[in-house]
Amino acid sequence: MTEAVNKLCNTDSTDVAIIGAGPSGTIAAALLRKLGHQVTIVEQSHFPRFSIGESLLPQCMVFIEEAGMTEAVQAANFQYKNGAAFVRNGQRAHFDFREKFSEGPGTTFQVQRADFDNVLAQQAIAAGADIRFGHRIEQFEYETNPDQTTVPVLQVRNEQGELIKLRSRYVLDASGFGRVLPRLLDLETPSSMPTRSSMFTHVQDNISDASYDREKILIAIHPELPDVWYWLIPFSNGRCSLGVVAEQSFFNDDLSPETLLKDAVAACPDLADLLSDAVFDTPVNKISGYSCNVKSLWGEHFALLGNAGEFLDPVFSSGVTIAMQSASLAVPLIDRQLKGEPVDWETEYGQALRRGVETFRTYVNAWYAGDFQEVVFAQNPDPKIKAMISSILAGYAWDTNNPYVKESRRRLKTLVSLCKAA
Repeated sequence: MTEAVNKLCNTDSTDVAIIGAGPSGTIAAALLRKLGHQVTIVEQSHFPRFSIGESLLPQCMVFIEEAGMTEAVQAANFQYKNGAAFVRNGQRAHFDFREKFSEGPGTTFQVQRADFDNVLAQQAIAAGADIRFGHRIEQFEYETNPDQTTVPVLQVRNEQGELIKLRSRYVLDASGFGRVLPRLLDLETPSSMPTRSSMFTHVQDNISDASYDREKILIAIHPELPDVWYWLIPFSNGRCSLGVVAEQSFFNDDLSPETLLKDAVAACPDLADLLSDAVFDTPVNKISGYSCNVKSLWGEHFALLGNAGEFLDPVFSSGVTIAMQSASLAVPLIDRQLKGEPVDWETEYGQALRRGVETFRTYVNAWYAGDFQEVVFAQNPDPKIKAMISSILAGYAWDTNNPYVKESRRRLKTLVSLCKAA
């Protein structure tokens, strides 16, 4: 590579630089544009591109509406979703998100993320955001202005090999599992969640069972291993996202990924019967050790959004909701900071975001312990309590008016004891 290509070819500037054009990045960009700020998104991929996290929660619709993207999302003909269904050894249960405790939407969509993320990105562009696809972040540093204030600077390499210095007043890391700033700034810290793996694909499902409800995600539990579970997320085009989650010891690495996934499905009769005519026509992918955490969700002139900060587990589809919530929380604080107003980032962002994350954590941990499964499959549940649990499964994990949010551990422990006794 020539010296001319290696050198810094130019310097750009913007008010807010965002790393990643996924849901948190594009929602943040649209909200910032509404407030009049210049926004540049640096995205390594080209869209559309594959991603998982396809079953949205109704809470997401609040943030999509805030960003002015509702009409575009509705026009994309994604699969309507109104709840979650569960199956375990022939036992069936479901939660209708329209029957919930918290205020807000009770329905949402199940989406092929390649299309969904592209819709949001195009809406961010229409709002005035500059999205630079095919650009990779190589370095993060600070520079000092003549007035002795510091500004963050991203060194970005484009596909022609040119290095661009992007100066901004604030940086948001929305890079998801890429976790750009945590890696560059040594912010990563071990997750408290056990290491698990997920194997997944898309299939032509060919489901003929008349009782199957395509308006709900289906979560199936292994008949002998209660900590092994499957997702089946139907799309509007007759296809499904299919995946299994387990600790690594469950998978035999001597077998091909497709064989592993098919064998896992065959071990769950509830799911195998449903997918008896399914066509596996897409490569099977696997990710491991995806749960992650960081030392801090913010720092000098930067904040981490969504999975770039923390990811728990896919079981309740909380990832996109947490990502969008983080964008919604961060943008007003950035606006105030850029106006020279004081911001307490730890209280107003770090602690505020983690309140909902910790609520999800309570239910994720109880799921793998088997305790929350007793709640899910409880016979004759109290409608008021079920509505409160339904709110959490619908993504309203920050609604402290809900006793099962405000005192999640104590309330859930008591509820599990009652369900077991019954």
